[in-house]
Order: sequence, then C-alpha cells, then structure tokens
Amino acid sequence: MQNETKIKCPNCGTAIDVQDVLSHQLEEDFKKKYNAQLAEEKKKYQKEFKQLDQQKEDFEKKKKKENELFQERFNAKIKEEKIALEKQLKAKLQEEQSDQMALIQKELSEKSEQVKELNKTKGEIEKLKREKDELKEAIEAEAQKTLNQKLSEEKDKIRKSEQEKNELVVRELQKQLEDQRKLTEEMKRKQEQGSMQLQGEVQELAIEDWLKTNFPFDTLTEIKKGARGGDCLQIINTQTLQNCGCIYYESKRTKDFQPSWIEKFKTDMRVKNATFGVLVTEALPKGVQRLSQKDGIWICTYEEFKALCFVLRESVILINQAGVVQENKGEKMSLLYDFLTGSEFRMQVEAIVEGFTQMQTDLDTERRAMEGIWKKREKQIQKVLLNTTHMYSAIRGIAGNAVGSIQALELPAPPNEMID
Repeated sequence: MQNETKIKCPNCGTAIDVQDVLSHQLEEDFKKKYNAQLAEEKKKYQKEFKQLDQQKEDFEKKKKKENELFQERFNAKIKEEKIALEKQLKAKLQEEQSDQMALIQKELSEKSEQVKELNKTKGEIEKLKREKDELKEAIEAEAQKTLNQKLSEEKDKIRKSEQEKNELVVRELQKQLEDQRKLTEEMKRKQEQGSMQLQGEVQELAIEDWLKTNFPFDTLTEIKKGARGGDCLQIINTQTLQNCGCIYYESKRTKDFQPSWIEKFKTDMRVKNATFGVLVTEALPKGVQRLSQKDGIWICTYEEFKALCFVLRESVILINQAGVVQENKGEKMSLLYDFLTGSEFRMQVEAIVEGFTQMQTDLDTERRAMEGIWKKREKQIQKVLLNTTHMYSAIRGIAGNAVGSIQALELPAPPNEMID
C-alpha cells in the first residue's frame, strides 16, 4: 500500500509519497487556520482587557476619595469578572477546536479518496509519459539530422563564397612572394612605382587561370608587357571546330574609370579581329552599378566576368556555326549581330549576374537566420535548466533528505572534504 501511494518525479525520477505530502500540507493548513483564529481571539481579549483597565483607571480617579473598603470590594469584583471572562473565552476556544478537529477528519477522508483515484490513474500517466518520451526522442533525432544536413550545406556554401572572395587576395599574395623570391631589387622598384601595376598583374593571372581551368580546348594568348593591345586573347575551340572566333580581355585595377580606355580597346579589337571585347575593372563608369555594354565593349567586375565569359563563348560558337551553315547570308548574320548587341541579349546576361548576386544575398540572410535560431535554442535550454533546478529545490525543501541527491544540481564539494 505504501508503494501504491508513491509517484516518481517526471524530471529527476525521485519517489514521492503523495499521502504523506497531502497529510503534511493539510496539517500545516489547519495549524495556520487555528493559530490565526487563536490570535484573533487573543486580540479581542486584549482589547476587552484594555477597556476594563481603562474603566478601572477612570473609576479609581472618580472614587479616589472613597474609603479603602469600597476599593477592595470593587477590586475583588473586577477580578471575579476577569476570571469569568477567561473561563468563557477558554470554553469558546475549546468548542471551536473541537469543530475544527471534526472538519480536519472529514477533509482527511476526502483527501484519502482523492489519493485512491490518483493511484488508479498512475498506470495511465506512466504510459503517456513513455509515449511522450519516445515521441520527443524521435522528433529531436529528426530535427538534429535536418540541422546537421542544413549546417553541412551552409558550410559548403560559405566556404565556396569565401574562397571566391579571397581568390584575388590570395593570388596577389602569391604573386608578391614569387616576385620577392625572383629579384629583390625589382620588387623595390615596383614598390616605388606603386602597387597599381602589381594589382593589375594579379587580376590578369586570375583571368587567365580561370579561362584555362574552365575552357581547356581554347587557346589563350598572353599579350606581353610593353606590347600594344590588351592582356589576353581567347581563341575559341571545340571538339569538332577550331578557331570559331576570339574574345579579347583587358584587366584594369584602378580607383577611377577612364573613358579613353573604350576607344583604345576598340582599336585593339579591330587589329586582333576579336568577336567580343571584355574590360574587367574594379572601377565602373559613372552611373553604372553592374555589368553593362558601352560602345560594343562589355564592362564588368571580376566576379561578373566569371559568368559573362561562359555566355560570350557560347555566343561565339553560335555565331561561327551560323556562319558555316548560312554562309553568304549576310542579312541573317546581321540579325544575329543585332541580337547580340541588342537589349534582349544584354538583359539575359544581366539576369545571370543578378542570379549570382541574389544567391550571395540569400546566403548572407540564411547565415543570419541560423545565428538567430542558435541563440534562441540556447535561451530555451537555459530556461529548462533553471526551471528544473527550481523544481528540484522545492521538492528537497518539502521531502528533505528523503529525495536522492543529483550531483549536477548540487554545489561541488570542497577539495579537502573527506567523504565517508
């Protein structure tokens, strides 16, 4: 029967005797009610006694000149009334205590019935608890799996994005180390002239490496320093066709964009007979925020160049195929040229660049969202631990040492304390 009246805490697993707790609570409640009523009666008694003393004092002042015998009789009468009043109060308190004890017995009987009902539902509670724990574990496992997968994807995206961002910086550092190993004096001369030429060389090498990696069939011709022309000429080759056309690239890494670059670049394109010309620059023309075309020259940043080179190369191949299939049909070639230099083709290329830009923006947004979710989950864990500690302390305050100690919720023992 004793085991049937015990339940286990759903959090710490400690056995608690419900009947003892309820009896203890009822006893405390009745004691509080009895003490409150006793205090109230004492206050009334003290108030009446104070009134009697006041009457006595007034009477003594008025009858001060009366004789000693009258005073003694009066005092004796006061004492008798006091004794009678005390007896009356005691009898009244005893009667109330008897009624309260009967009420306590009745409430104990009702609580005993409630304990029996609680024992009946104990099995159902345990069953629901097990189902809840199983469901909770399944949900946590699924959530952890999804979170790990999402974190892995985010790490890959962030790593790829950071690599692209730092590509030019890493290449610039590699170029600096290479030049420093080759010739110290040459490095000093370049430092005196400024870092603009060095930065331009780094971007040139990055453009050439990108084209070599992504288009292994193409022929890349580097324009030597001091020679007239751009920086790199890409001759388009496929598995079935050779010399489909060429794309002319020039790299600029200056603070300001010079309009004279356009005319000079167009002259160089005519000499090289290039199909397209691409000017890769950090400083865009005034009023231009992204990839654009000016006087037949494509102007873009290094990040935009990575997407633009695929589009232009495919266009060169299509132009060459159209020339082979529809040879001597200048009118249709003119239409194709109008398409490539028209607003529709420009808008398609801009859409590709906008896609890359939106992907970068979405990645930054997802990173901030994940940081917010992690912070919210940390607050939730802290709240659960705090509530668990409060519940454990409350139970220990009621049951005392009958509740087993939980090491994680107790203060650590002193280093020199001896444990029996």
